Order: sequence, then C-alpha cells, then structure tokens
Amino acid sequence: MSNERAQVLSQHNFWGELLALRDEQRENRKTAIQVVRGDELPQEINQQGLMKWYLHPGIKDTVLSTLLFFEQEIPPGSRSGRYKFQGEQVIYILEGQGYTLLDGVKHNWVAGDVLNLPIRKKGVVVQHVNTDPDKPAKFIACEPNFLECTGVDRGSGFEQIEDAPEFRR
Repeated sequence: MSNERAQVLSQHNFWGELLALRDEQRENRKTAIQVVRGDELPQEINQQGLMKWYLHPGIKDTVLSTLLFFEQEIPPGSRSGRYKFQGEQVIYILEGQGYTLLDGVKHNWVAGDVLNLPIRKKGVVVQHVNTDPDKPAKFIACEPNFLECTGVDRGSGFEQIEDAPEFRR
C-alpha cells in the first residue's frame, strides 16, 4: 500500500461511516414507497424490449433495494433482446405463450407458468420469444440485486448480445 493511500485511508473512521450510512438508510426508509403501483410506472423501450421497472438499483425511493423486479412485454410474434448475465432469476408469465432460449435450449411456456433461470458461474445466455402472432406476451421477473456487492458484471459478465427488434438507437 502506498503512503498516499494509507494517508487518505487514515483520515476516515470507517466504523463511524458505517453507522452514519445506517442512519441515512433508516431515515430514507421512513418516507420510502411501500407500494409500487404498476399503473404509475412508465414503459421504456430498451435493448431488451418493452419494460417497466418496479425495483432497480437506480430507483432510490423504495423501501427495498435488494431485488431487481420488472415487467416485460413482447409484442405479437416478436422476441426480447438476447443477453448474458449470472442467472438466478424467477419469471412468472402473466399473458401469452412462447418460449425462452436458455443457453440455446428451448423452454416453452404459457400464461401461469413460472420459469426458473439457474445461477451459473460463467453466466447464462437468455432470450424470450412470443409465438402468438396476434397477442402480446407479458411476464414479471425478479432476481437478487447483486449489483451492489459484485458490480454490474456480477462475476460472470454482462453483455447485450442482440437487441429486441423494436429498439432503435
């Protein structure tokens, strides 16, 4: 350790900073949102397609920050983007029918199904496909918010491999 770094670190009371952070978190939670109302959320179009974010590391006004939680809609006959991430995601199919490609293996689903994406050391590659040419497919997904403890790469890499057809830069 360099003398400069040691000097900078010696200026901190890291235990005291933890206590201050605790107090700040407690204060923020007093006015944090308990109920996130879906009809008040904007739908964004991004590389994965059409999404509504309920819980996200960038959303700071909710009581929980330990989970990622979103709704995704896939237009009739379309697909999501394809991406790689660590896995450990649970998906509940709200509407529609289709399949998910998990590391190239096809898993069919219909409304009412739950899809479990496993956590894998080297990550998983995932893409969702709506097979109905007339109706959208919708699902909600939840996963632990590893972003704070492992960074966005989450130990396995985080890459957008293919964009959803509706996304335009």
